Amino acid sequence: LSQLFILSARGDTIITRDFRGDLARGTNEIFFRKAKFWKGDPPPAFNIEGINFLHIKRNGLYLVVTTLHNVSPSYAFDLLYRLVTVIKDFCGILTEESIRKNFVLVYEIIDEIIDYGYPQSTSAEQVRPFIVNDPVAIDQSTSLLKSNPFSNTVPHIAAQKPLSKKQKNEIFVDILEKVSVLFNSNGYILNSSIDGCIQMKSYLYGNPQLRLALNEDLVIGRGSGNYGSVVLDDCNFHECVNSSEFNEFKILTINPPDGEFIAMNYRIRGDYQTPFGIFPFLETVTPYKVEILIKIKSCFPESQFGSNVSVKFNLPKTTTSVMFEMPKGLSGQQSEYRDQEKLAE
Repeated sequence: LSQLFILSARGDTIITRDFRGDLARGTNEIFFRKAKFWKGDPPPAFNIEGINFLHIKRNGLYLVVTTLHNVSPSYAFDLLYRLVTVIKDFCGILTEESIRKNFVLVYEIIDEIIDYGYPQSTSAEQVRPFIVNDPVAIDQSTSLLKSNPFSNTVPHIAAQKPLSKKQKNEIFVDILEKVSVLFNSNGYILNSSIDGCIQMKSYLYGNPQLRLALNEDLVIGRGSGNYGSVVLDDCNFHECVNSSEFNEFKILTINPPDGEFIAMNYRIRGDYQTPFGIFPFLETVTPYKVEILIKIKSCFPESQFGSNVSVKFNLPKTTTSVMFEMPKGLSGQQSEYRDQEKLAE
């Protein structure tokens, strides 16, 4: 790798590091100019005048590496994802403000992870002994940090704390799931799957051994004949997880590294209750006007609710204008049409 830089959504260069000196300055401007005027989202990898640009986008920030060599894209993307994880571990969150306030710390992290364009150490546990600077914490709304007194859970932002010498001896466990469902025009499910993971973030001293017990009726693979069991089609574990007791007792023995890591990935395919039902209706009013009605039905109890729900759908390339009609009496809802992408949200 020749260079690494982090750009804001406006194109400002927040972090830049030249590892090999084989490229002239200004590649960050070349990248942003190309990405800004690209029709839709730019591809994660593209070539301009012999320079390979590979990037990911997180929280409005572009993390980009450049190279003159035929580098494997998966190698570069994996390095960028690991860099994001380590920065989040030390800074708490990955935002423009956190990087600007901790730019010296971020440079330290990059220099420990990458040397002359080659990755060296890509985990917070390996990098931590060589980090000198302490992180500058980002102030977050105190109202968001207050947990519900009638709930046994803490807010999701509670784990967004930096690794430091004065940290509490605690660990956070989150279960994250991505639900993918394909509906037909009548609202019936054609295909569905759940890709989930058990994500942990450790602030424990001395990396003590932990034991995580899962459902006793958990079954890996279909066709086992266990009625009513929680069935996973397949799963895999982090290298710090000892799964010798998993098949018999459904217990994972974990030696947690510092910072954030995914202890277990799993996948479920088949019939299950989806959180929402979608019912689209299409009517051609005139040869030049089409009315689209999308009804969304929640399939969970009234005592629960969904937050930050966003509905996006593509429109024909010949679309010239879009008008939205939102249900009356509802507040906090917004609509937007992106003409360049032909996307309604």
